[in-house]
Amino acid sequence: MKNDTTTAPTPVGLEWVRGLPKAEVHVHLEGCIPMSVVRKAARDAGQEVPEDDRELFSFTDLASFLEYLDWSCGLITEREQLYEIAYDYGRRNLDTGIRYADVIINPTHWPSWRHRLDDLVDALHAGFSDGEADGHVPVGLCLSVKRNQTSSEAIELVEWIVSREHPRVVALSIDGNEAAVGRTGARFADAFRMAADKGVHRCVHAGESSGPEGIRDALDYLLAERIDHGVRAVEDPSLVTELADRRVFLDVCPTSNVLLGIAPSLAAHPVEPLRQAGVPLSLNTDDPLLFGTDVAREYCTCAQQFGWGRDTVASIARTSIEACFANDDLRATLLRDLQDYLARTA
Repeated sequence: MKNDTTTAPTPVGLEWVRGLPKAEVHVHLEGCIPMSVVRKAARDAGQEVPEDDRELFSFTDLASFLEYLDWSCGLITEREQLYEIAYDYGRRNLDTGIRYADVIINPTHWPSWRHRLDDLVDALHAGFSDGEADGHVPVGLCLSVKRNQTSSEAIELVEWIVSREHPRVVALSIDGNEAAVGRTGARFADAFRMAADKGVHRCVHAGESSGPEGIRDALDYLLAERIDHGVRAVEDPSLVTELADRRVFLDVCPTSNVLLGIAPSLAAHPVEPLRQAGVPLSLNTDDPLLFGTDVAREYCTCAQQFGWGRDTVASIARTSIEACFANDDLRATLLRDLQDYLARTA
């Protein structure tokens, strides 16, 4: 897929992008906790919090960022807090054009809820459901394993997903700092194979703190339908070709990658060479409240940086819908809505 170079590309403005139907498929609930909730919870716990968010968000790499998530999520002890976090996610995205979202949550980040998975999911379900009744974006939850967990813990999570059949839970995920724990694909292969056998969707973090080998493990051991990040595939041309030929979706988060040092700058980010090579990819926020971004902004900044016209941006929006874990009827509706929008704004 090439840039819109045969004719001058139609300018991509923020308002047009906000109206563009799209899905977000790589966003962590841990990065969606409103600062008002964090500060109040910290005060209630007797902790002092810097007044300046820039001082609070002092992380410079993935390891320090994950430490912040453990701290902030550890403050969340009440059902009402979970409800507010879930409801707020949909409200904040009303003007971004998101029409469906797959939201990742890793129970290990939430110590008060790690062994109360039913209560955790039910509280979030209530917040998302009330939001949807008020016109917010529909949300599916991807329950995530942390890479330093055991194989049996991962299998236990899959067994919960399969036995509970909760309408909010759509996928099994895995995340964590691959650079710190090493290659773990073989450890979790049984859990992800079980998920695949039971018809549970799979999305896998790889190619962020790990290189191309992490992506290969995600494909070979974890049967990944989508790769969260995956940008370091660019280091292995044969892997790039494989991803393009197999149409494995990459759920790319450019702002996150730049802020956490995965890419030195947006100009040097691999998203454009990967797109040019035909790898299907979407644009996402990862942890929007912590990185000061939203999906519409990700589309606009990339369009400006790489000279994308409306055709290119629309193709990325289409890929996001094709990659999402919405049910078939909703996905078909979103694809029709996208086509209608493009026709109206041609």
